[in-house]
Amino acid sequence: MASPSAPQPELAAPEVPQVPVPAPAPYNPPQSSVAPAPSASLYVGELDATVTEAMLFEIFNMIGPVASIRVCRDAVTRRSLGYAYVNYLNANDGERALEQLNYSLIKNRACRIMWSQRDPALRKTGQGNIFIKNLDEAIDNKALHDTFAAFGNVLSCKVATDEHGRSKGYGFVHYETAEAGEQAIKAVNGMLLNDKKVYVGLHISRKERQSKLDEIKAQFTNLYVKNLDLEVTQDEFEKLFSKYGTVTSALLSVDEEGKSKGFGFVNFEKHEDAQKAVDELNDTEHNGKKLFVSRAQKKAEREEELRRSYEQAKMEKLNKYQGVNLYIKNLEDDFDDEKLRAEFEPFGTVTSCKVMRDDKGVSKGFGFVCFSSPDEATKAVAEMNNKMIGSKPLYVSLAQRREVRRQQLESQIAQRNQIRAQQAVAAGIPGGYLNGPMYYPPPGPGFPQGRGMMGYPQPGMMPPRGAPRYPPGGMVPPGYAQGPPPPQGYGMPAYPSRGPPRGPPPPRGPGSSPVASGTPPTNGAPRAPQGGAPAPGGRTSAPQTQPAKGSVPPAAPQAVLEAAAPEVPAITPEQLAAASPMEQKQMLGEIIYMKITVDHPDLAGKITGMLLEMDNTELLHLLDDAQAMSSKVTEALTVLNEFKQ
Repeated sequence: MASPSAPQPELAAPEVPQVPVPAPAPYNPPQSSVAPAPSASLYVGELDATVTEAMLFEIFNMIGPVASIRVCRDAVTRRSLGYAYVNYLNANDGERALEQLNYSLIKNRACRIMWSQRDPALRKTGQGNIFIKNLDEAIDNKALHDTFAAFGNVLSCKVATDEHGRSKGYGFVHYETAEAGEQAIKAVNGMLLNDKKVYVGLHISRKERQSKLDEIKAQFTNLYVKNLDLEVTQDEFEKLFSKYGTVTSALLSVDEEGKSKGFGFVNFEKHEDAQKAVDELNDTEHNGKKLFVSRAQKKAEREEELRRSYEQAKMEKLNKYQGVNLYIKNLEDDFDDEKLRAEFEPFGTVTSCKVMRDDKGVSKGFGFVCFSSPDEATKAVAEMNNKMIGSKPLYVSLAQRREVRRQQLESQIAQRNQIRAQQAVAAGIPGGYLNGPMYYPPPGPGFPQGRGMMGYPQPGMMPPRGAPRYPPGGMVPPGYAQGPPPPQGYGMPAYPSRGPPRGPPPPRGPGSSPVASGTPPTNGAPRAPQGGAPAPGGRTSAPQTQPAKGSVPPAAPQAVLEAAAPEVPAITPEQLAAASPMEQKQMLGEIIYMKITVDHPDLAGKITGMLLEMDNTELLHLLDDAQAMSSKVTEALTVLNEFKQ
């Protein structure tokens, strides 16, 4: 007998304008002067990662006045966890929202709404909670809810899905009362839903299921046998195990031609007989082959045990080398294992030493040295870090896993974002301009501005310079220009550039004027560009190039001149050491920015700001090694993309 198929009506979501949100702060609408009634809190799940408090406010405020909304986020990365809480001023509005908005589409995903259960006692007891399996893939949360809502008040309903949103074939329904759950089990268990026979039963917690599985494992009767001789027949296989007790079934696995695959299964009537067979036959020879006999396991169980054993062995290895394994980079190209060992042997016993190389045997510029004790490793770090070996200063530190390094980087980014947000609130700057670390290049044709690049910095950011500073000598690389000082009220975004750079930007404040490329100001006073005349309103025209004699004049007087790509200057450790710490970062930042802006003009400022958090010795290495620079830029792009999600 088949039950009627589950109705699957579609609830159209109201068209809601999706406005951009300046910052992921909780949305708190202005409170009314009237004392509110006891609040009604709703849980909203299955949300897209990009859904914000303001988007939810636009949707839920149509039902009634909302007291507050909170999208739950990760404490470190600040990414959405996929659920939120909506608090109404009165319970009636909460009930209407539950009826009208449950399973509606938010960012093309059906949300799941239920009353927020502050007291976990109801969830932990499992009263009225039922489990359904063998569900058709077409049955979603709404269809399951519509099917089981006829038996009582449903507190929550969920179909389990994988990371791609596909149904796993089972789900859960939590009723308000145990009687409703029992009635649903009697009515639906064994019936057909979308032509598939479903199982409906009381939900058993994972702890209880695990204890039952442990009992079953302890009383096993089914055995798995492998490494059998291919000449062993079915009769010989049964005879081999029948002497240990009553065998209820025995199967020797064979291929399509009837030849043995070398493994099989044996099931005994009693656990004691199966245990005796394992003890006496495992690791014994039969027809010249050593047998493997053990309790039969499911594939998932075997994979779980292998994964646990692998993780355990990995952690033991990491703990063994914790504090004694060093990471060394900035190595010369001619460094091999023996040279690296000779440099670090004075600090203690080196148990292993390795310079990493590519497929062609060329050194990658980094390696690892492992000592016998943490004290020796600590001494080596203190003595060898920043030591000049050849033409490069070594970078020496304790080796870390990639996951640990990425977690530390994300934590640092989150802390910096939090500090900047606090500074912005104190300064009254809108949070929409706080988008992570940003490097601001000096204005001028030597530094092309990317789309969306800020013309001047915000508080706490690295300020622009009028021109790149280098050690004394008065040399200014070609293509650099002295720019105007930042006017008051900086922090507003500049207009995006269109086409090649045209020289210094126009003045943004009273009393300032642009400076011609390559012409430094005299006595700190900006000089008007050659060939340009002041335009009405105090604005100056772009500098024009005087055509040579006999040349054809340009067709349009305001033709855009194509600028050649600026030559990236070089910097040496000696030049860097002669500058102050602040000037060192500025000098490095200017060159790194020019290298990055060629491939990533939109994100060059942010990536440069992230890279400037590194030591100066590492930054020098990046300038010398294009592959290392590309690797760091890729890592920074990955972090930025993950942070946006």
